[in-house]
Amino acid sequence: MLDTLIKNARVADGSGRAIFRGHVGIKDGVIRHVGRDDPGGATRVIEADGLVVSPGSIDPHTHLDAQVLWDRQITPSCWHGVTSAVIGNCG
Repeated sequence: MLDTLIKNARVADGSGRAIFRGHVGIKDGVIRHVGRDDPGGATRVIEADGLVVSPGSIDPHTHLDAQVLWDRQITPSCWHGVTSAVIGNCG
């Protein structure tokens, strides 16, 4: 059983695929489920209809503007699990 289930959200999972309507399940502080199928019971259920959920890591201190200097491929940060970034001068 999950600790928390976030249901019916618009999920932006950072994989590069389109945002989809789905569910995110959390157990012991770790994301255990991301998908369209409902994984079942949870101690706490959050109805997120109309909201966007972006499971993954948040990069609060980006240097994406200068990344071209050290990463010639300019690899997307979603390849490293980042699904949200705080943009600006050093985040």
